[in-house]
Amino acid sequence: MATMVFANFPVKDLAKATEFYTKLGFTQNKEFSDERASGMVWNDNFWVMLLTRDYYKEFIGDKEVMDPQKMSGALVAFSLESADAVRKFAKTAEENGGSYYKSAPNEAIPEETMLGYEVSDLDGNILEPTWMAMP
Repeated sequence: MATMVFANFPVKDLAKATEFYTKLGFTQNKEFSDERASGMVWNDNFWVMLLTRDYYKEFIGDKEVMDPQKMSGALVAFSLESADAVRKFAKTAEENGGSYYKSAPNEAIPEETMLGYEVSDLDGNILEPTWMAMP
């Protein structure tokens, strides 16, 4: 069995976050969704779990939930099939209230070798859609 990755993101408005991720191409798994969480499936191996901030807090013990608009705690990269797919993902995020930019390390790499963007959701959580030319 292949390893599955679940990125857990705290969100302020679960319904809006679910709608945003649906527009990016994720599918909500209703079996792993309720009023506190939305299980958003990219493929068989990669999910984003959207958690209300109160529910997210239950997983982190005595730590505080950071504001991803002001601080970064994780960058979650995943591969896409082409540079055009990376561009489309970033543009779709922007068109639906998110944002994207090309990080300084990615600026130095020619786009015919690798393309990646930092894509922020409505809450500031960052996904890194990436394409790399394989030898």
